[in-house]
Amino acid sequence: VQLQASGGGPVQAGGSLRLSCAASGRAFSGYLMGWFRQAPGKEREPVAAIGWSSGIAALSNSVEGRFTISRDKAKNTMYLQMNSLKSEDTAVYYCAADRSPGGSWLTGATWGRPDRYDYWGQGTEVTVSS
Repeated sequence: VQLQASGGGPVQAGGSLRLSCAASGRAFSGYLMGWFRQAPGKEREPVAAIGWSSGIAALSNSVEGRFTISRDKAKNTMYLQMNSLKSEDTAVYYCAADRSPGGSWLTGATWGRPDRYDYWGQGTEVTVSS
């Protein structure tokens, strides 16, 4: 399995970016796909996740209402639409895949645990200037 994140770059506060995560190597039916970010000097934090088959999504409180996660099965690609960007959104964004999420990743709020993901992309940097 390979994950390739792209779409990052510099943007002004209040602007928008769309990140993409191209997945390859197998079919992703049943997978849980997630976005994480890591700012300089900080721990990696969860941003959003989506069930590949169901399309059910979860967002962290810090981005809810501004970010949207989606996936295109035909293109084997996951997206993170980021609107109303703030300087605190500056980070390297990583996509990840969990091959055996089970049924409680949403209700148990475990989607945000990095250690549950089996595969990681290389990251794409987002810099928001105020």
